[in-house]
Amino acid sequence: MINRTQAPEIKDAVSFNLQLKPCETFTLDNGVPVYAVNAGAEEVLQIELVFYAGNHFEKQKAVASATNALLKNGTSTKSAFELNEHFEYYGAYCNRACYNETAVVSLSTLSKHLSALIPVVKEMITDSVFAEEELDTFKQNSKQRLAVNVKKSDFIAGRLIDSYVFGDDHPYGKYSNEEDIDALNRVALQDFFNTYYVKGNLVIFVSGKLPNDLAQQLNAVFGKLPLQAMKDKIAYFPVSPATTKKYFIQNDADGVQGAIRLARQFPNRHHPDFMKVMVLNTVFGGYFGSRLMSNIREDKGYTYGIHSFVQNHLQESAWMISTEAGKDVCTATTEEVYREMKLLRETLIDEEELLLVRNYLMGTILGDLDGPFQIMGRWKNIVLNGLTADYFYDSIETIKNISAEELRELAKKYLEPDQFYELIVI
Repeated sequence: MINRTQAPEIKDAVSFNLQLKPCETFTLDNGVPVYAVNAGAEEVLQIELVFYAGNHFEKQKAVASATNALLKNGTSTKSAFELNEHFEYYGAYCNRACYNETAVVSLSTLSKHLSALIPVVKEMITDSVFAEEELDTFKQNSKQRLAVNVKKSDFIAGRLIDSYVFGDDHPYGKYSNEEDIDALNRVALQDFFNTYYVKGNLVIFVSGKLPNDLAQQLNAVFGKLPLQAMKDKIAYFPVSPATTKKYFIQNDADGVQGAIRLARQFPNRHHPDFMKVMVLNTVFGGYFGSRLMSNIREDKGYTYGIHSFVQNHLQESAWMISTEAGKDVCTATTEEVYREMKLLRETLIDEEELLLVRNYLMGTILGDLDGPFQIMGRWKNIVLNGLTADYFYDSIETIKNISAEELRELAKKYLEPDQFYELIVI
């Protein structure tokens, strides 16, 4: 019996022995792989159809995102209203999202309704018609959103810094303007749809309280389609970064804030330094108690928040520092960022701060394992990046054991100001 007069022992998160719940795998008749995590107390599940249909594969700007967005806007037998009404009738939510290499169609539903819903998802990914009126509405809405966003310095900074780091024509660096949206047409969308959805490369992730006949249900609906697994590596797209490193852009003469981006190229998750740099990045600007937050937000009061992160791309990546600050202190803010880089290059992180960061990272991982959808999120990251479960456990060992000296050497290697593109948009 618990003795409630005695406080429980407090343990550091680094002492936890975290385990990643195994992921069941099976293959549909057409070769499409399925990854499944059967867990959770509630009768709900999420299915994610991940197509290799991101903007990496488009020949015309904005086609990939437009195709993905319009999947739910009508088939040959159902209008956009009827599709949405069907999902709402069962209390389900069907969403779409388009990224650099991949595009996703996801379904969140009560487990008992899966059989009534996935045939409609199949209809969306095999029989979308991209009606002219739906495309016209999409183009109009997209241009309206763009017209609002281009007035925001933060939006301009976000799209320009990627183009400087990767190049204007690289999938990670290109962005769409109004003329690109105007150029969208039904023929281009239908062609992209037929190539990358109807006959595309697909991987399926399912998590939650799964029915016993999950494999049979998925195979009956998706296993006979002309889909396939992604057998070859995605073609490498060469980076062509800008030659100039510093930029100052006037975007809104009446604005009171400026957007700041500092970024450098960085290897992907297969590089031996990647996991170690995740620890260094956390110290630098990766959480609320980081060096950048303590200095630039808490001490100087230049900004409400400043963050650093490594982009989660499959091929190339970038180490990014992002913030907004008053126009009059933008330059001072960048100087303080460089000052924090210098401190990390020259002085060792003390053990108390390093223990705090270790515990924070372990606690974050623990939170990411709280529930089947979060667990699947970890597995999806592993699978799509071509990794194995060893990556998860190696990450934990790195967090627990990396030394202050190793972090200083990494800072010397990666946190040199002349390696970074600097952009201020006001």
